Amino acid sequence: MTFAATVLTLYPEMFPGPLGISLAGRALVEGRWALTPVHIRDFATDKHRTVDDTPAGGGAGMVLKVDILAAAIDHARALQPDAPILAMTPRGAPITQKRVRALAAGPGVTILCGRFEGFDERIFAGRQVEEVSVGDIVLSGGEPAALMLLDACIRLLPGVMGAPSSGSEESFEDGLLEYPHYTRPTEWEGRTIPEVLRSGDHAKIAAWRKARSVDDTRSRRPDLWERHSGARDQSASGARHNEGPGI
Repeated sequence: MTFAATVLTLYPEMFPGPLGISLAGRALVEGRWALTPVHIRDFATDKHRTVDDTPAGGGAGMVLKVDILAAAIDHARALQPDAPILAMTPRGAPITQKRVRALAAGPGVTILCGRFEGFDERIFAGRQVEEVSVGDIVLSGGEPAALMLLDACIRLLPGVMGAPSSGSEESFEDGLLEYPHYTRPTEWEGRTIPEVLRSGDHAKIAAWRKARSVDDTRSRRPDLWERHSGARDQSASGARHNEGPGI
């Protein structure tokens, strides 16, 4: 099964962009994934191919029209009936590595890229569109966010990355940040590679890496650490509740 991505955008020339090079580009050539950029303006019905209008209630900027968006989404759904439809918007739920992994395991995804002030709100209920965000930032449009999301999915597809473990020993995969990495030269400007990484003792190396992941997550991303430790405590509590009598 080939992972297929449909991107609804006002700037189809932005795709594949950086996804056409390196690992993603090679995988695209090899047919491990497919990409179909769709121009939203193709679904406009007036002679000026209008896709936006002024905000109801007044205000600055323009809003993408719901009827045009619906026509574009209906077209994409006909191409990929089983693919989820995601709209890139800072109002959406933050995308997570867990969600990315689930998307990569499926048939593909349709991504709706906004511009201007965003989307007519009615499109989300009218077409069951999931709102997602790549972070608490505002971009000029959804295209850079779509590229980021697709890159995250494509690298997890079978055969894209060289080592099978590359996708599992990373930040967020187990709820923690990844441990730090080092390589030669052993010494640089008076700074050396930690001795444990040069010991050849795989058990000690694994323990050091786990400890660094915990320490770095706790200090750099207390929000992640709180979720991780909370989930761990809940799991342990559940395990205790499930223990049989006399254990």
